[in-house]
Amino acid sequence: MNLLIITGASVGIGRAVATRFLADGWSVINLSRRPCPEQGVDNHACDLSDPDALETLDAPLSARLAAADRVCLVHNAAVMRSDRIDALPSWDLRAVLELNIVAANTLNQLVLAHMKPGSSVIYIGSTLAEKAVPGVASYVIAKHALAGMMRATCQDLAGRAIHTCMICPGFTDTEQLRQLIDGNPETLAAITALSAFDRLIEPGEIAEAVAFAAHSPVLNGALIHANLGQRER
Repeated sequence: MNLLIITGASVGIGRAVATRFLADGWSVINLSRRPCPEQGVDNHACDLSDPDALETLDAPLSARLAAADRVCLVHNAAVMRSDRIDALPSWDLRAVLELNIVAANTLNQLVLAHMKPGSSVIYIGSTLAEKAVPGVASYVIAKHALAGMMRATCQDLAGRAIHTCMICPGFTDTEQLRQLIDGNPETLAAITALSAFDRLIEPGEIAEAVAFAAHSPVLNGALIHANLGQRER
């Protein structure tokens, strides 16, 4: 039995990844505040911004992991806020890092010990894992840190036949993006124009990249930009 454990699969990229793996016959566990609406997903209500949220899942996850021949752990949940480095309260930064980084580390501790050869850990990054733009300081910091976590995963799991990589989407048509730009048509047009294809990425396209990565140990340690190509300005 192949098992996908994914965070934040209620909407957007996470939901698309869950749907893609279900189509391939995988069992899927979603960890998020809201359930994934796709039939067949095993939802566990979990607020990943709560430092103690994952501890209650140790027993149920361990039982499922013990029965799995191969596991793919996808760290997808994230929060993107409008903030600047010169007006970023440390409390807000801690909250963002709790969800984007610390929760991923805690989940690694619960899952990695049970992973068999052929398993994988996939991190969902961003174009902003390797560069920065103004106005989203905490998100840029978190995604850079997540890239470091992926690279540490590669090094520390060497020899176990478990591979890892980071898929870094560009501007993807998700609920989070629409909320961030507050439906502003001018902002939408501006970010769409940054794509070499003059369109936003569909969540399903990122899901295809994740599914490919899960079967590709040759990508171990790779940071992969999945952004349709971006115009540099």
